[in-house]
Amino acid sequence: MSWGTELWDQFDNLEKHTQWGIDVLEKFIKFVKERTEIELSYAKQLRNLSKKYQPKKNSKEEEEYRYTSARAFLATLNEMNDYAGQHEVISENMTSLITGELTRYVQELKQERKSHFHDGRKAQQHIETCWKQLEASKRRFERDCKEADRAQQYFEKMDADINVTKADVEKARQQAQLRHQMAEDSKAEYSSTLQKFNSEQHDHYYTHIPHIFQKIQEMEERRIVRIGESMKTFAEVDRQVIPIIGKCLDEITKAAESIDHKNDSQLVIEAFKSGFEPPGDVDFEDFTQPMKRTVSESSLSNSRADGKSEPKFGGKSKGKLWPFIKKNKLMSLLTSPHQPPPPPPASASPSAVPNGPQSPKQQKEPLSHRFNEFMTSKPKIHCFRSLKRGLSLKLGAGPEDFSNLPPEQRRKKLQQKVDELNRDIQKEMDQRDALTKMKDVYIKNPQMGDAASVDHRLAELGQNIEKLRLEVQKFEAWLAEVEGRLSMRSEARRQSGLYEAQNPSAVNSCAQDRESPDGSYTEEQSQETEMKVPATDFDDEFDDEEPLPTIGTCKALYTFEGQNEGTISVAEGEMLYVIEEDKGDGWTRIRRNEDEEGYVPTSYVEVYLDKNAKDVYKSLEKISE
Repeated sequence: MSWGTELWDQFDNLEKHTQWGIDVLEKFIKFVKERTEIELSYAKQLRNLSKKYQPKKNSKEEEEYRYTSARAFLATLNEMNDYAGQHEVISENMTSLITGELTRYVQELKQERKSHFHDGRKAQQHIETCWKQLEASKRRFERDCKEADRAQQYFEKMDADINVTKADVEKARQQAQLRHQMAEDSKAEYSSTLQKFNSEQHDHYYTHIPHIFQKIQEMEERRIVRIGESMKTFAEVDRQVIPIIGKCLDEITKAAESIDHKNDSQLVIEAFKSGFEPPGDVDFEDFTQPMKRTVSESSLSNSRADGKSEPKFGGKSKGKLWPFIKKNKLMSLLTSPHQPPPPPPASASPSAVPNGPQSPKQQKEPLSHRFNEFMTSKPKIHCFRSLKRGLSLKLGAGPEDFSNLPPEQRRKKLQQKVDELNRDIQKEMDQRDALTKMKDVYIKNPQMGDAASVDHRLAELGQNIEKLRLEVQKFEAWLAEVEGRLSMRSEARRQSGLYEAQNPSAVNSCAQDRESPDGSYTEEQSQETEMKVPATDFDDEFDDEEPLPTIGTCKALYTFEGQNEGTISVAEGEMLYVIEEDKGDGWTRIRRNEDEEGYVPTSYVEVYLDKNAKDVYKSLEKISE
C-alpha cells in the first residue's frame, strides 16, 4: 500500500496528519521530561529522608546503633539511599536515551517534512501552471476559430453582393484566409499544449506525487517506529534497575532478619548494669514494747532525735530509701525546715528576740515526726550532690576516673579508655617506625632528603607515646583498683551470706547497697554487721559528699539561736556564706565553715548574692526540675 497511489489527491490531509505525528512525538518527549523530573524529585526526597534519620556524629544516637534493631534501621536507611540512586539513574538514562535523542530527531523530522511538502507544493504549482497554459491556448484557439468563421461569413456576403467592388471582395477573401490560418495555428498550438499538459499531468500523478508521498510515508513510518522504540527504551530503563532495586530490598530484608532480640537484651544489661545488689527486707520495729528500740539499718528512726549521731565503723550512714524516691520528690529533700520562720525582733537586743517555735523534745516521738526528720536532714546533701553530678554529666565535665558511675559501668568505661589509649599508642608507634625507616633511607641516600629533618618529629612522637603510656598506667591503676574492690565486695557478700545462713536472726542488720537517683550509690552498715562482716572502703570513694557551692555572702542583722532541726545559730554582725537563697518559704541556707551549715530566717540576714554563682545555682535547679 502506497500513499502515492492511494492518497494521490489527499495532499492537505497528509500535511495535517504528519504535523499531528510530530505533535504526538513532542508530547511523548514532554511526558518523559516530566517523568525524569519526578524521578529526580523522588530521589532527592528519599535521600533527604535517609539523611534526616541518619545518626548525628558524636551524639548519643551513635551509641544506640550497637543494638541489632538500630543497626538494621541504619542499614535500611543506607539501602534507601542506594534505592534513591537508582531513581537518579532512571532519570539520567531517560534524559540521555529518550529525551535528548528524540529532541534531535524531531528537529530532523521537521526539516525533512518541510522539504517533502515543499517539493509537493512545487509539483502542484507546476501542474497548475501547465493547466493555465493549456486553458490559455484553448481560449486562443476558440477565439481564432470564431474570428475565422466571421471572416468567412463576411467574405461570402461580400462575394454575393453585386454592388461591392471586386477589390473589396478580394480584401474580404484575404481577410478570411488570414483568419483561417490563424485558427489553424491556434489549433496546432492548442494541440501541442494539450499533449504537453497531458504528459505533465501523467508524470505529476503517476511519478512526482507518488514519489513525494512515498517519501512522506517513509518519514511517517520512521517516526512511528522511533516512538515505539522510545517507549521500549522507557520500559527498559526501568527494567535495568529492577535487579539493583531488588538487591536493595533484599538487603533491607536481610537486615530485618538479622535483628536479634536476645542480643539486644544482653546489650541493655551490659549498658546499664550497675553491679549493685537489691535491698534487703525492712526490719519490723515493735513499738508496743517499752524497751528502747534497736536502731537498725532499715529503720526510719534516726539518732538525731537525741541531738547526737553515734559513730559507726567503716564509714558514714546513708539514707536507705534512695532506690524508692521518685524524681518529683527530689526537691522535697532540699526544702527548708517545716516550721515558718520567726518574725524579726522589734529591737536589736538579743534578749528580746524570740527564737521561734521550738520542736518538742520527747523520749519517743511519733513515727511521722521521725520520718519528716529523716527526710529533711542528711539526704538533702545527697540529693543536691546528685543534681550537681547530673549537671556535670550534662555539661560533659564528669570526673576523669568516672567515679560518678556505678562500679560495673565505671569498670567498662575505664576498660574502653585503656583500649582507646592503646590504639593511640599503636598509631603513634606506627608513625615513629615509618619515620625511622625514612630516616634510614635518608642516611643511606642523602640525595633523597635530609635525615635531620625528621628528628624533631621523632622527638614529638616519643613524647606523645610517653604521655599516652603514663595515661594508660593511670587508667589501668584505676581499673585494677575497681576490679579489686569488686572482687572484695563479692567476697564480702559471700561471707555475709554465710553469716546470714548461720544467724538468721541477724539477716536484716547486714549491709545493703543503695543506689541514688543520679546513678551513684550509697551504702548502709550497722554496728553489728560491721563487726562481723569485713568492711571495705569501696563505698566511701563514691560517697564522698561534695559541699554545695557558695552563691554569695550575708551579714546577720540579729542574733538567732537555731534550735530546730536543720537550723543554725548565728550572732549579730557575723559574716557567713550563702549556699541556697530563699525559695519563698522565708528560710535561707548558709554555711559558717565546711562542717557547719543550716537555715536561718531570711529576715534575720542581709544577703549579697554573686551573680555568676547565682546563674550556676539556677542551672542546677532547672536540671532538678
